[in-house]
Amino acid sequence: MISSMTGYGKGIVQRDDITIEAEIKSLNSRYLDLSLRIPKFLLNKEFEIREKVKNRIKRGKVYLAVTVRKGEFEEKFNEIDPAAVKFAVGLLKDIKKSAKIKDKISLSDLMFFQNMLFKDDSEQASEEFGLVTEAIDKAVDELSKMREAEGRELEKDLRKRIRIIEDALSKIENTSDKSVKAYFEKIKEKAQQLVAEFSNNKDRLNMELALIAERSDVTEECVRLRSHIKMFLDTIEKSDDAGKKLNFIAQEMNREANTINSKSISSEISQNGISIKEEIEKIREQIQNIE
Repeated sequence: MISSMTGYGKGIVQRDDITIEAEIKSLNSRYLDLSLRIPKFLLNKEFEIREKVKNRIKRGKVYLAVTVRKGEFEEKFNEIDPAAVKFAVGLLKDIKKSAKIKDKISLSDLMFFQNMLFKDDSEQASEEFGLVTEAIDKAVDELSKMREAEGRELEKDLRKRIRIIEDALSKIENTSDKSVKAYFEKIKEKAQQLVAEFSNNKDRLNMELALIAERSDVTEECVRLRSHIKMFLDTIEKSDDAGKKLNFIAQEMNREANTINSKSISSEISQNGISIKEEIEKIREQIQNIE
């Protein structure tokens, strides 16, 4: 099954007075590009969060935002450490006394010690990280469902275009043999008219003309293109990380289509060859949405 690279998911976990929301969205990208917006106390868990997302998502520009609320307020800092605050106030009083400063101690004075006024980040992170990962899992589950649903629609479109290509390819194969033979007779007649010396050596003439006509035979290209189509459909059905592989196969399909068109000696083959190239281009556009 293939998946789209675009989607959105949201996960909410509540316990006591804590509410954790994880919001994730993804857009098309050649590789996995993950951007995080997480609370300060989770910074030491950033690597674990990234690895968790990478295990679930292979490609796309991914944005993950985690918010933690206690009661109705979004958490900006950790809990205050009363002992640390008391120590900072005492230290400021000692400094004032030593420096003979009479000004009152203000909140801005205390904020110079903000790194020591709040409880340890790692302690809080370990307590709440389990809830955070649960919220992230829920968000990624929703995202995956949306991506898979869009992937199913993309698969329908790709299969429809492959059928169009196969129909055009069958017409080319049915026309090719007749076209080569007709072309052979046409250039044979013209050569007999223009090159008098060949008229006394019909075997040589036929051999030279057969070589020219053979260069216009597209049988080999048709066989390779059918092989690429089979590989394309197999990849859709069996590959979990299909995007890059499908893109490569589409490039090879396009290469064979170009060769068929360049060797074409029939307007009917040219028309079907152009139709194939048009569908391949539409397929390549759709593939850019696949993970």
